Formats: sequence, structure tokens, C-alpha cells
Amino acid sequence: MREIVHLQTGQAGNQIGAKFWEVISAEHEISANGIFDENNVIEQGQADVLQENVGVYFSEANGSRYVPRAIMLDLEPSVLDEIYSSGIGGLFKPDASVRGASGAGNNWAKGHYTEGAELIDQALDVARKEVENCDCLQGFQFCHSIGGGTGSGMGTLLLSKLREEYPDRIMVSYPVFPSPKVSDVVVEPYNATLSIHQLIENADEVM
Repeated sequence: MREIVHLQTGQAGNQIGAKFWEVISAEHEISANGIFDENNVIEQGQADVLQENVGVYFSEANGSRYVPRAIMLDLEPSVLDEIYSSGIGGLFKPDASVRGASGAGNNWAKGHYTEGAELIDQALDVARKEVENCDCLQGFQFCHSIGGGTGSGMGTLLLSKLREEYPDRIMVSYPVFPSPKVSDVVVEPYNATLSIHQLIENADEVM
């Protein structure tokens, strides 16, 4: 089985990531508490097909419970608190998140050099634990916005550190690009420009 480690950073990254896990859990018939086919309504043939590739994104914990291979990062805690208190919050490991207290204030440099840099070792430790639990790691996928501070600054910092540590693994980024129709934050184009430079250097694919 070729496993993928999923990382979601910043407000947009975590909100999109939460929806990703909601959809992929439903696709594999995994309930909100991680149990496959909780109501025993799926025929054996279909169950075998669904479980065949479930290991790409999920690891199996005690009691046949499936846990997302996800790492959630944010420099302010409110979005992660929302995810853990939501309907799918029970899916995630309690130690799968790394959170700060102050936020990055839409500032790429804060996410990349100051507040984000202070948490990067903790984030890398969580990533290493997930990698150690894989039999054959295929790569990492990042879900983040590149217009804010955390997803752009800390997201690209984490990407570059993981590229150093795992140079032969695939790095795929799914960034949310800023748009003048949606936001009026003046610094978004600057954050995006700085992030794109990092993505060109370190990512294999930017979707």
C-alpha cells in the first residue's frame, strides 16, 4: 500500500481539509467515529473493494477504527477547535494538531520566520510519527491558502523542511489563490508571490 500524509495549514486549509475528510470518509463508508460500515449494510464484495485502498489515507487503530493520516496546523486555535467539536471531530487523533495562540495576521514573514518557525519543530515531530507508521510512504499533500499568513508562510516553511528530510517523496500542494473579488486584504498578492517562489523550489506538483 502506498500511503499519503495529508497536511492542512491555516484557516482556509483547515476548512477545506475538514470537508475533504468528510467526503473521503463517506466514500469509504467510515462513520464519524472511525468505524467502517457501522450499521452492517454493505455486501461483502463491495466492502472488500472499499477496504482495499482505505490505507492510502487512513491508518487502522485499535478496535478496527480508522484514523485519518492528517496533520492540522494553525497559528491561532479557533478553526482547529471548530473542527474537533464538529461532526467529524471524533475521527482525528488529539495529537494530530499543532496550534499557536496569536495568529499570523495575514503576514507571510510571521508564518515563515517568526511565529511559524517557533512551531515548526513540533509540526515536524508530528509528521515524522505519521511517516514512521507508514509501510511505504508515497508522499505528502498540502492543503493551504497562499493569500494569508499561516497557510502561505508556515505552509511553505513546512513544505521546504519536509523536502529536505524526505527528498525522494512526492510533494503535492493544493493552494487557494487570492482573488480581488473575494477579499480586500492589501497584502494577499505579496503573500502569494512569496509562496509561489517556495512552491516552485520545493513542490513536485501544484494543483
